Amino acid sequence: MSKKVKLTVDGREVQGQEGETLLTLCRREKIDIPTLCYFEGLSTVGACRLCLVEIEGSSKLQPSCTALVSEGQVIRTNTEKLQRYRRMLVELFFSERNHVCAVCVSNNHCELQQLGYKVGMDHVRFPYLYQTFEMDASHKEFVKDDNRCIMCTRCVRVCSEVEGAHVWDVMGRGYQSRIISGFKEPWGISDACTSCGKCVDVCPVGALWPKDAVLGSLEKKPETVTELIKQREAGS
Repeated sequence: MSKKVKLTVDGREVQGQEGETLLTLCRREKIDIPTLCYFEGLSTVGACRLCLVEIEGSSKLQPSCTALVSEGQVIRTNTEKLQRYRRMLVELFFSERNHVCAVCVSNNHCELQQLGYKVGMDHVRFPYLYQTFEMDASHKEFVKDDNRCIMCTRCVRVCSEVEGAHVWDVMGRGYQSRIISGFKEPWGISDACTSCGKCVDVCPVGALWPKDAVLGSLEKKPETVTELIKQREAGS
């Protein structure tokens, strides 16, 4: 049985369990911390950095999705510094690839777009890179558009950890990194793909979608993947 620990979050004393992450604790306590790369049940990678929090005594901001609770911690989750940092990050996501909401299948159903509203983003202060990637429509059911990918790697992890197909991987570094299928082969000829659609459902933006989707119509169902993960954990 996990040991109980006491800590303070935003001035409120809460109780956590030794070995759990700060993000898990905060979500249980209804303390809102934004995320993009995190998905319940999948491994944590700390890639998007939106879940950073301030821990008293530490000079660095820490990702709450990987930082573990400990006795006596004093955590701040929504300071002015964190608010500025999160807005900057959301702006950088928009400027790195080509996120034009009005012509996206995920318009009004996009986690990045929702975060833009949440952090008060009304413009982007950084120059757009205007990178151009070819869309991959070789799959019989789905389309992949790297121009809208935010490199959260949810698709990579759900394919490997839940479906066990290992179709997706990451190629390149920095702003030139991208998601590839197989050994950089068209998605449609990947023998490993089971066409399960889990990668499409967990994608937080308009980078993966069914071919029958039209502009603004795409409503994904990440809860189906979450439920499957919970069922497997209960049966293990």
